[in-house]
Amino acid sequence: MKKSLVLGLTLVLALAGAGLCLAAPIKIGLMAPVTGSWASEGEDMKNIVNLLAEEVNAQGGLLGQSVQVVLVDDAGDPRTASLAAQRLATQGIKAVVGTYGSSVTEASQGIYDENSILQIANGSTAIRLTEKGLKYFFRTCPRDDEQGRVAAQTIQKMGFKKVAILHDNTSYAKGLADEGNALLKKDGIEIVFFDALTPGERDFNAILTKLKAAKPDVVFFTGYFPELGLILRQKKEMNWPVPFIGGDATNNPDLVKIAGKDAAEGYYFLSPPVPQDLPYEKTKAFLKAYIAKHGAAPGSIWAVLAGDGFLTVTEAIKATKSTDPAKLAEFLHGGQHKISGLTGDISFNAKGDRVGEVYRVYRVDAEGNFVLQAK
Repeated sequence: MKKSLVLGLTLVLALAGAGLCLAAPIKIGLMAPVTGSWASEGEDMKNIVNLLAEEVNAQGGLLGQSVQVVLVDDAGDPRTASLAAQRLATQGIKAVVGTYGSSVTEASQGIYDENSILQIANGSTAIRLTEKGLKYFFRTCPRDDEQGRVAAQTIQKMGFKKVAILHDNTSYAKGLADEGNALLKKDGIEIVFFDALTPGERDFNAILTKLKAAKPDVVFFTGYFPELGLILRQKKEMNWPVPFIGGDATNNPDLVKIAGKDAAEGYYFLSPPVPQDLPYEKTKAFLKAYIAKHGAAPGSIWAVLAGDGFLTVTEAIKATKSTDPAKLAEFLHGGQHKISGLTGDISFNAKGDRVGEVYRVYRVDAEGNFVLQAK
């Protein structure tokens, strides 16, 4: 018995000396679309958050405990997200990062708030998400009213007078379409078409024919990249050269894969800077480590903003020396503390919205690259 006790104590001391924590881990949830039409976003979200967690644990963890990422798949679907959130809320998590898609986030944010779990969304820009007064909801992405303002300015700057607006009735797309519609009309731009497509469809020739009949100078598309890729391809097949400008949900390399380079060339979209355009040394070092591990950089900015969500949680835990969600929320709502994120300094206002202007304009070139346009 004595020999066994000595061996046991030796093992404990050896583990402690190696910097391994014997306490229960701090669990941080990650809700992402690992399957479904947005799976490429979810895969990058998972890879980025896991790599950041590895880095935190390599530095000794948080409050003497390791960090464990608990992943659930929302499949980019509101109903699935609701069930995923309920399941995640029973697993002892203190905070959750995600998700991508405003309607998906909207289906889950009330569940997390009711369970006093901090939520940091990364790709959910619908205005109403932060107008509900939820104590535990924050987002590292900007809002659609800011995006709508930049869209209206861009359309005016490019000299278009007759605009068609196409959305998909989701929280994000309809909200952005409404914002753009109001701002453009206010500035004297004629809206010649305002209608919705059905997400998940593959044949858009009927709605393209209606759009063409409206004779717009430009089409402002506020939906997501899977549908737009098909629309651009089918638009080219019908030899209709009208330019398209889109919202930030079209910022994904899969857009070019779906449309083809020829059809995607000349497409403009609004977005926070894509990963390769982020100027921060911290970000460059992280992307280098990411490429070394996964063989390529993350595809879009939304997964990087999920990384910002994870850093927001971990830095708040460090600053408050607590995992109490109420204390973390109070710290973040204060707005005086700037957290160093992958996309720059992060702070929040009283509603949980990120402070600061981040939108830029991009154009797809002949090689399918997303090229930042001069302001």
